[in-house]
Amino acid sequence: MTELADRTAGTEPGRSTTPAAGRPGAPEQPAVDVAALGEQLLGKWADVRRHARAVSGQPELHKIEGLTHTEHRRRAFGQLEHLVRHEAVHRAFPSALGGNDDHGGNIAGFEELVTADPSLQIKAGVQWGLFGSAVMHLGTEDHHRKWLPGIMSLAIPGCFAMTETGHGSDVASIATTATYDPAAEEFVIHTPFRAAWKDYIGNAAIDGLGAVVFAQLLTKGVNHGVHAFYLDLRDPDTKEFLPGIGGEDDGVKGGLNGIDNGRLHFANVRIPRTNLLNRYGDVDAEGNYTSPIASPGRRFFTMLGTLVQGRVSLDGAAVAASKLALKTAIQYATERRQFNASSQTDEEVLLDYQRHQRRLFTRLATTYAASFAHEQLLEKFDDVFSGRHDTDEDRQDLETLAAALKPLSTWHALDTLQECREACGGAGFLIENRFASLRADLDVYVTFEGDNTVLLQLVAKRLLADYAKEFRNANVGVLARYVVSQATGTALHRSGLRQVAQFMADSGSVQKAAIAIRDESSQRALLTDRVQTMVAQVGAALKGANRLPQRQGAALFNAHQHELIEAAQAHAELLQWEAFTEALGNVTDPGTHKVLTWLRDLFGLSLIEKNLSWYLMNGRLSMQRGRAVGEYINRLLVKIRPHAVDLVDAFGYGPEHLRAEISTGAEKIRQDEARDYFRKQRASGQAPVDEKILLARTTLQSKAARA
Repeated sequence: MTELADRTAGTEPGRSTTPAAGRPGAPEQPAVDVAALGEQLLGKWADVRRHARAVSGQPELHKIEGLTHTEHRRRAFGQLEHLVRHEAVHRAFPSALGGNDDHGGNIAGFEELVTADPSLQIKAGVQWGLFGSAVMHLGTEDHHRKWLPGIMSLAIPGCFAMTETGHGSDVASIATTATYDPAAEEFVIHTPFRAAWKDYIGNAAIDGLGAVVFAQLLTKGVNHGVHAFYLDLRDPDTKEFLPGIGGEDDGVKGGLNGIDNGRLHFANVRIPRTNLLNRYGDVDAEGNYTSPIASPGRRFFTMLGTLVQGRVSLDGAAVAASKLALKTAIQYATERRQFNASSQTDEEVLLDYQRHQRRLFTRLATTYAASFAHEQLLEKFDDVFSGRHDTDEDRQDLETLAAALKPLSTWHALDTLQECREACGGAGFLIENRFASLRADLDVYVTFEGDNTVLLQLVAKRLLADYAKEFRNANVGVLARYVVSQATGTALHRSGLRQVAQFMADSGSVQKAAIAIRDESSQRALLTDRVQTMVAQVGAALKGANRLPQRQGAALFNAHQHELIEAAQAHAELLQWEAFTEALGNVTDPGTHKVLTWLRDLFGLSLIEKNLSWYLMNGRLSMQRGRAVGEYINRLLVKIRPHAVDLVDAFGYGPEHLRAEISTGAEKIRQDEARDYFRKQRASGQAPVDEKILLARTTLQSKAARA
């Protein structure tokens, strides 16, 4: 393989051409329209993203490495004020209060802040995405008028006090109570024991003046479940906790040290009855509870569903971080040289090594898939929160989609940052190149706003529910026959938000096998069939579990928990593949379409290769096709290689976002200097003779003399 061709004079703006394999007169390879692809990646809220990137590119918002956590916290709070001044955080709030009522645009702009400093992004998320959004979505107009202006202007820095030391993802079981006192028309907020303390709460250690506190609502001896209450935390002048409120600093963390996470506890703190954020549940002066949602379970999930934007934004931020890492690593790999296996004089560019392509291009393909899937999630979120499509089913679909995609993108970001770090060698470990810093900051993304494993379990339960609807009246024998038919039949079955199909394995020639696996319909069939079969098998195993005694039913479910989570992850991967495929339908430029199709195929086949043992053991692939998967992946790497820089350039991040020394072109300058030095040395005739060459000459001369 050759290096990436330089952009040639006379080429259309934003396009590149590369001769196939570098052979003189060879036909040109397809060219990527970088500008058009970049616009497509920006998505529906392109202008918002451009504005957010311009703001994020300002040095005032950039993370300064080496600060103490105290200094970093102080800087991060000042950066929040900078965001307010630059109108970067009010898009989702009501227009009557100075916002834009733009929910999708708000998330699109917010997630770009990760390029400046993840601490800033999350601290802004705590203030406006959690604290402010809880008041907006769980409160009513009186609450909006009273508190939102101060929240929007940062006059009221606040906390989102949900998580407890003893209960993280299990919000329904939190132990803090809000007991109504009808004589005083007040709620009494109380943490009855140490495990009930609110923990890991952003803004709690220093900055928070107010909080939305989640607690069990108790009135007239009845627990109506978790509700949200507005609470003043500190005196705005002295910054001291108000009577009955205490707390601790969580201290230095593994990352995100610009955020003052802390613990909060309450000793019978009294607040007015009207501080209950009562959109979904209210208590009158006499203590009577009412709610527009009769079912306690549905009410609970509806209240938490209004806060799904946290998961949506983490999904997008993780994708953005992956893009930063890949842009830096791939750019560096086109410049850095190591070993001279194919030349006596020139060392190889790292990106010409197959293993280097494998480690970076497969993750590049996944990042594209995650990016297109995130755009679909963001549009679904905007549809629901704007009210255009806001039925109960729409909200359930949004919750399921967010719970499916956030785990994959956040895990992928950590994996990509680590792989890119290693791919850049020792340079990747230097803090100036940001891999280690970004990975440390994003580490917690996999466990907040819902632990990834717990979220996938929620997805699995939805898949099982959809499956149960299909087979509500089927007996165990029918289910068993259905599962068997997965390997031998052609039944079609709808399972969990997607139409799925079967795939019949066969054997044939190597050429037929390659053609079959690269075909779009075959990839879809393989990926969807795996989801369908896994759900069907677990569904059959769990049939009737709800009629067992609670302990036995829970034990049966637990015995199949691993398979459930595997099925949910496979489902989420299918969603990403489908999003990539749908995005291909919007690409009009032929060259870009061909290159993106290769990248989509690389993503799909990498998923199949990762789970190849499943496909072989379940009879979905013949051995011939199984061998062809890896072989065709290697062919795709060769095809994608000339377009790698174009594909990461389309992400649209400039030096002000990357801020990595190895992405500046400095390595190319060093390599060119070294090559020029040795070239001139050879041309002068003064270059020392390599000992190996000298020995070879001596051996030849000896052989000639003996002859």
